[in-house]
Amino acid sequence: MNTLERLKGKLVVSCQALEHEPLHSSEIMGKMALAAYQGGAAGIRANSVQDIAAIKNEVDLPIIGIIKQDYDDSEIFITATKREVTALLDVKPEIIAIDATNRKRPNNEQLSDLVALINQTDPEIDTMADVSTIEEAIAAEELGFSCVSTTLVGYTAETKGTALADDDFAFLRELKSRVTIPIVAEGRIDTPAKAARALETGADFIVVGSAITRPQLITETFVQAIQ
Repeated sequence: MNTLERLKGKLVVSCQALEHEPLHSSEIMGKMALAAYQGGAAGIRANSVQDIAAIKNEVDLPIIGIIKQDYDDSEIFITATKREVTALLDVKPEIIAIDATNRKRPNNEQLSDLVALINQTDPEIDTMADVSTIEEAIAAEELGFSCVSTTLVGYTAETKGTALADDDFAFLRELKSRVTIPIVAEGRIDTPAKAARALETGADFIVVGSAITRPQLITETFVQAIQ
């Protein structure tokens, strides 16, 4: 059974903490992944070579690997260049996720070159296209991505203010009708009911992050509710 088949109908938990966040630590992310595994998670999404290595020491689950890196000449920061792809190839996550939006990449690099680098170096590693629009998803399938994720819906200038769950997952339904590769629902899925609904609407599997692994944001939702 390949990785995407193994994840079908399941929950992947994103275990990430950026440098300015209290839980920023590869050791902590490893334990977070272990907690997610004990809760029934079927996979982990992780940022940085260090975190991926720590998580591999704690759990035997498929990992979706990314590297977040800011560049002055581009808004893209999720696995933006060949440099990040090469670093991920060394640590061998089962899936490498890449920002596949149509925005300009750092150093004018081309998305097609990043996909080709992965496929040529290690064909067993699947590729995930993080997109914000239907058109980007269609283009990603044409480039040969293994799957497409709704990660960036609402996070680009073109889609700002929208959300995956708007209009009862209308975006997800249209995406299902326009691409044939597996679809991953990710982004602002903040309740179990939304996760279940996303699967019912056509997602092959779900990625949930903040609602499970970022306690400062979870706390904010409770504080706002009682004020």
